[in-house]
Amino acid sequence: MAQQTALADMAADGTRKPDAAVVRDALGVGVAVGLSGFAFGVTSAGSGLGLLQTCALSLLVFTGASQFALVGALAAGGNPFTAAAGAFFLGVRNAFYGLRLSQLLALPRAVRPLAAQWVIDETTAVTLAQPSRRAARIGFTVTGLSLYLLWNLTTLLGALGAKAIGDTDAWGLDAAGPAVFLALLAPMLKTPTERAVAGLAVLLGLGLLPVLPAGVPVLVAALAAPAALIAEGRRSGRTRHDIKDVTNMRDSSGGPGESEKGR
Repeated sequence: MAQQTALADMAADGTRKPDAAVVRDALGVGVAVGLSGFAFGVTSAGSGLGLLQTCALSLLVFTGASQFALVGALAAGGNPFTAAAGAFFLGVRNAFYGLRLSQLLALPRAVRPLAAQWVIDETTAVTLAQPSRRAARIGFTVTGLSLYLLWNLTTLLGALGAKAIGDTDAWGLDAAGPAVFLALLAPMLKTPTERAVAGLAVLLGLGLLPVLPAGVPVLVAALAAPAALIAEGRRSGRTRHDIKDVTNMRDSSGGPGESEKGR
C-alpha cells in the first residue's frame, strides 16, 4: 500500500526534469559535502585515531554526523563505548530513510545491499526532490557515488595532512563538518514540529555538555523527537476536543443549521 502511494505521488506530478539537470544538482551536493571529508580526516587523526582507523570509518560507516560524533567524543576524552553509542543512535535515522527510498527507487534485490551503504542525509534529500522514479534513481546514484568517492579521498588527504597542519584544534576544522550538515538540514525544517525537535535537541545537547561525559549529550538530545511528538499529539487532541465541544453546543442550542431549515 505504501509503495502504491509513493508511485501515485510521483505520477501526480507530471513535471519531467532533464537528466542533465538532475546530474548537475546531484554533483553539486556530492562535491560540496564530499570536501568536508578533509575536516573529518584531520579531526580524526587529531583525536588519536590512526590512518587505517580513520579511513575505515569513512569506508564502512560513511555517515558524516556519526563519524564526527564518534571522533569528537573520543577527542574530548569520552568512553569509547559511549562515543560509539552516540554515533550509532545518530546513524539509526538512515534506516528510516531507507524505508522511504526503497519505495521510490524500487531497486533490484541484488543491488539493495550495496545501495544501502549510500542511504544518508544528502542522497535522501536529492532523491526526494525529484519528480519521477528515473530522476530519483539518477539523483541517488550520482550523489551517492560522487560523495562516497570524494569523502573517502578527502578523508585520506586530511588524515595524511594532519601532521603538517600541527595543532588541529587551533584551526577549528572539527566544526566544518557539522556546519555543512546544519546548512543542509535547515531548509528541510518546514513544519513547527520539525523546528521544535531541532531546537530542543540543540538546547539539550549544548546545555548538557558541561555536566555530562563526552558523547552522552548526543544520546540525551535524541529525546527531543519523542518529547516534541508527544506535545504535538496532546495539542492536536485538545484542538479536536474543543472543536467537538463547539459543535455539540451549536447542535444543542439550535445553531445556524436549524434556522436555515426553518426558512
